[in-house]
Amino acid sequence: MLAPVEAKGLSEGLRLYGWMALSRELDEVLCAANPRWFPSAGEEAAMVGAFCDLRPDDAIAAHYRGPLVIYMMRGAEMARLVAQVLGKVGGYNKGRSVPFTGPVDLKIVPWVAGDLGTSLGVATGAALAFQQEGSDRICVCTFGDGTANRGDFHENLNLAASWRLPIVYVCQHNGWAISQPAKDYLPAPVANRAAGYAIPGLEVDGNDVDAVRRTMMGAIARAREGNGPSLIEARTWRAKGHWAADPQDYRAIHPDTPMADPLVRYGDRLIQRGEASATDLDRLRDAARAAVASTLEAVRVLPDTGEAELGLDEVHP
Repeated sequence: MLAPVEAKGLSEGLRLYGWMALSRELDEVLCAANPRWFPSAGEEAAMVGAFCDLRPDDAIAAHYRGPLVIYMMRGAEMARLVAQVLGKVGGYNKGRSVPFTGPVDLKIVPWVAGDLGTSLGVATGAALAFQQEGSDRICVCTFGDGTANRGDFHENLNLAASWRLPIVYVCQHNGWAISQPAKDYLPAPVANRAAGYAIPGLEVDGNDVDAVRRTMMGAIARAREGNGPSLIEARTWRAKGHWAADPQDYRAIHPDTPMADPLVRYGDRLIQRGEASATDLDRLRDAARAAVASTLEAVRVLPDTGEAELGLDEVHP
């Protein structure tokens, strides 16, 4: 099934809105279907804006929070992604991991292990491969502000800066590391760390998809021209828990301030620009909701992944 945003005739603005709307609808359904799913509601502008201007041959290493819309933007099938999350036969990873392993048969999604920070290493490796082949391909790697405190972050940014690798690192800063508020583990913005590697470090409003795109375009051009990596910190807000069944008791202890909903914000902007009407936006949301519902209905009846699938697609040295 084609995603609603793949219909012909949509303007660029409506297409961006459509991807964010599809992500929101899919996220709500998966939160209800799998209590271990990692919600991404409220972070759609940072997610879509970071990847929407790449070429088809560029590599992507998406954050575990909200990767499915990124994979669909690059050609993945919604049904196979949903099957992956629900542990069904037919999923890209045979239902064995939620959601770390992406659709690697797209050829532009590096393998990662089911642990925080591993995507930084494989993304940096992809950028090194592009440099060695002499192409102008690049990689974009997104991760959370909690992951930014792991050693993987420093090691890979230091190496990428030293070798001037064609990669853009994007911290999808939602203010939480599971139940710990960012004020307790980030004494300064993540973007400030770029100075230690002598690369650009930029902060951007992560709930403004236009602002994210503008910032990304400069970093992408820099990487593609052979000038090395950039670090972007997209400030967004985690509207739900760390996982779907998270009771979020900690939010009463550490209250946070909600940010503007990126869908409402961008939808209002499209209307103000005269690029869309409220009816256009409603139509896209309705189409996204219908596509997600029909996909879930089809996937639910598939067999669960079992022992027969455990040995498939293994990677051996």
